[in-house]
Amino acid sequence: MAVNRVDLTEDAAALLRRLAADHGPLMFHQSGGCCDGSAPMCYPAGEFRTGGSDVHLGDLDVAGVPSPVAVWMSAAQFEYWKHTHLTIDVVPGRGSGFSLEAPEGVRFLIRSRLLTDDELTELDDN
Repeated sequence: MAVNRVDLTEDAAALLRRLAADHGPLMFHQSGGCCDGSAPMCYPAGEFRTGGSDVHLGDLDVAGVPSPVAVWMSAAQFEYWKHTHLTIDVVPGRGSGFSLEAPEGVRFLIRSRLLTDDELTELDDN
């Protein structure tokens, strides 16, 4: 099984299906700033401009969402998280005003675990 850096819970997938139905293709970006900037922000694909200061963590294939959901993180934030596997989840609460889930009364968040030595080796080889 291929190692990836990012995944999502079924609750997050269900929310992405609803958001994609309303907004079309989606993407995530986590800036690592303070407050809401430290949470994964969901945008219509391409609405948040990424560049050389961002790391593409992977694409999430979500059943019922027509196109993969790209996940990006600022390079500075990635330096802190590069040894972890990230899982995007959703919890009750107020999200950021810029993230698409904000009006839903929930917010996306990151859960993490350390990557194993074998996982890190496989990621380094790719």
